Amino acid sequence: MVKLRLQRFGTHKKPFYRVVAADARKTRDGRYLEVIGVYEPTKQPATFEVDHELAKKWLHAGAQPTDTVRSLFKKAGVMNEFLSEKNSK
Repeated sequence: MVKLRLQRFGTHKKPFYRVVAADARKTRDGRYLEVIGVYEPTKQPATFEVDHELAKKWLHAGAQPTDTVRSLFKKAGVMNEFLSEKNSK
């Protein structure tokens, strides 16, 4: 099973995260299949960059986003695009 989740990088108290597609059995910062985006919560305002096409590709393939990634996708509009494509078929 593939999960879309955050992978932590950065130093102590200065994290940033990559949004990755990874096997659910791997550790949080372990091997991943593909990098989809970057999330930097410590910047003011927090920045989130995502490749919409890659995200939708993984969602169509059955990847399950974690709660945090799902929330970020909703704010970026990825979930709306995915659901509208899915419902139009």
